[in-house]
Amino acid sequence: MTSRQLFTVMTIFVIGVFGYAALAPGPVSRPARLATAPSVAAPPTGPPPAYDVRPLTRPAGRYLGVALNGAPQDMSRVDRFADLVGRKPNIVTIYESFDDEFAAAEVRKVHRYGALPIVRWEPFTVKLKDIAAGRHDPYLVEFAVAVRRLNLPVALTVAHEMNGHWYSWGAHDNRARDFVAAWRHIHAVFAQADATNVIWAWTPNVVNPVPSVKLAPLYPGDAYVDWVGIDGYFTRRGEQTFDGLFGPTITQVRRFTDRPLLIVETGSEPGAMRRRAVDELFTAIRKRSDLLGFVYFNQKGSGDWVIDSDRPALAAYRAGAAADPRTGFRVG
Repeated sequence: MTSRQLFTVMTIFVIGVFGYAALAPGPVSRPARLATAPSVAAPPTGPPPAYDVRPLTRPAGRYLGVALNGAPQDMSRVDRFADLVGRKPNIVTIYESFDDEFAAAEVRKVHRYGALPIVRWEPFTVKLKDIAAGRHDPYLVEFAVAVRRLNLPVALTVAHEMNGHWYSWGAHDNRARDFVAAWRHIHAVFAQADATNVIWAWTPNVVNPVPSVKLAPLYPGDAYVDWVGIDGYFTRRGEQTFDGLFGPTITQVRRFTDRPLLIVETGSEPGAMRRRAVDELFTAIRKRSDLLGFVYFNQKGSGDWVIDSDRPALAAYRAGAAADPRTGFRVG
């Protein structure tokens, strides 16, 4: 089947899900009723309008998020983290492979908690150029329709850290134009499904370990992106200050877009630098009007990022959250 045919199938599928009534023209005009006739409320037609995420893309407050093993399936883990740091997270990370169904139940749990889910959509099993060519449109349509049907706010990253070389969708095995084409194609599928309840968070890794890979060719354009996300970790062998870790990336990004920034994934290895890293993250979101907040990766992965037993780091977190009343607002 050609890409054009797949797109036609996609369109028919979306129309079938939402029904003809949502797309039909408005009712024809009718003669006015007699004054004595009882008023009758008009029946609703079609699905409700998509959740308006625009207030969340540039909020007055600041985001404090967390990525936790076992959450949001078990939201008690988020509660425990909130008790430790003295503030409820208002972003919770969800990881999904490209062949997973949309995690509607998890998104609903996060929203009930008063937080914004950020879905990290990872195309481990597919190629970017195939996404761009429409070869996975049936799956994309199904996913987008499920997002629209749930109709709650969702932040979405697609193929994050694409400038690195550690993922199959990374710069070592893909051309920048393939990434851009794939991103724009996914965006178009969601638009066709009226899934505008999505905040699009384009998320490279900090450029420090991959200085030869420029970010501008990987950027899909402001028409397709709401936030610039950044992933970066404080490590003993790498940068240990906010400016050293994130500064070079922000400098590059500001050459081609003024979209708001969100640190979508960060953490620090143990030691004195962890307390300092947490303190500098809070200082940055207080001082930078373009930085919406950060999401702390409170798990073990490539390093030990868990702060649960790190009293100085926890104290820095509690102090930072308390110092700025804008942090940790409830997502309605």
